[in-house]
Amino acid sequence: MTTKNEIIIKSPGRINLIGEHIDYNDGFVLPAAIDKCILLRLTINGHSNRCTVKSEGFTSVLIADLNNLAKGTEGWHNYVLGVIGELQKLTDKLSGFDCTMRSTVPVGSGVSSSAALACGLAFGLNELFKLGLTKWDLIKIGQRTEHDYVGTKCGIMDQFASVMGKEGHFMLLDCRSLAFQYVATELGDYRMLLLNTNVSHNLSDGEYNIRREQCEKGLDILVKRFNIDRTFRKVTSEMLLSIKTELGPLLFNRCSYVIEEIKRVQKAARELKNGNLESVGMLMYESHEGLAKKYEVSCDELDFLVELSKNEPELLGSRMMGGGFGGCTLNLIHKDAIDDFVKKAAKAYKKSFNINLNHFQTQPSEGTAIISNF
Repeated sequence: MTTKNEIIIKSPGRINLIGEHIDYNDGFVLPAAIDKCILLRLTINGHSNRCTVKSEGFTSVLIADLNNLAKGTEGWHNYVLGVIGELQKLTDKLSGFDCTMRSTVPVGSGVSSSAALACGLAFGLNELFKLGLTKWDLIKIGQRTEHDYVGTKCGIMDQFASVMGKEGHFMLLDCRSLAFQYVATELGDYRMLLLNTNVSHNLSDGEYNIRREQCEKGLDILVKRFNIDRTFRKVTSEMLLSIKTELGPLLFNRCSYVIEEIKRVQKAARELKNGNLESVGMLMYESHEGLAKKYEVSCDELDFLVELSKNEPELLGSRMMGGGFGGCTLNLIHKDAIDDFVKKAAKAYKKSFNINLNHFQTQPSEGTAIISNF
């Protein structure tokens, strides 16, 4: 039973149907919160500045001094410290608290356990200490934590999806204006199946930020050449082709993927609204091809699983999801075909890579919220 000095928060991970690496390029994305989440029990402990945070499954306990925040000793520590630091820039109402966390979000699988952690903690502290911050404030705190405390210059999608999710809906987010609409999703007999390559990726190692820099460099050239507003939305395929030599093959491919993916997301939202799942599936395959060949953020393991899916008549679409270099493929598959496909995929994957394949199903779910039980 919670009291006025205690609160329990459920903060979900997310999937993204289509639109990878587009949020930081002023594009559109089509994410949803999922039913895999982090639970946080937060309690005011009576100290003026001492905070104790522990996560089930991790041996270390983070003890933080609100008056003297220092870098953590484990990766998840810096998400906690970043959120606290960002909140302290906005309010002086924080005091000592204790937090216990439990997670069902698969770490490293591309469903954004980091956004779930950061946004869940920000949401909980906002409620516990009555800070009066809006959901968009909390979303941006989560993003700034990634930027300034972790080192990943991510877009806004992951935090947005975790906080704003709605059961049974994907969300079409305009990452430039931050306008969005809920897209009611009726999958019928089809399900969202994620296959986890169990290949780890750490986006702060640099490749994520490198892709962002490459896109910015390409856009700079396009803006200067055609005197357009500084957004990929003003760039046509004809413009891009006309300066292909000037851009060079690398920047041309990066920019080409961005322009094509922005269009694919908008089309996917329309097809989803109309229940045209076959068309959505084809767009997913096109998206993966672009991510693998033009944006170069896939890997052999992801490509193998996507190719394998093309042999399944009951599987409409597949693509890598998340930042890349590992994590999961997202598959749109008939419910009756799941068991056989998972067995076949696991056997083939083990034979090819000597790695065990994990899987889980998920569905569009509610965003970050207060709940009654931990």
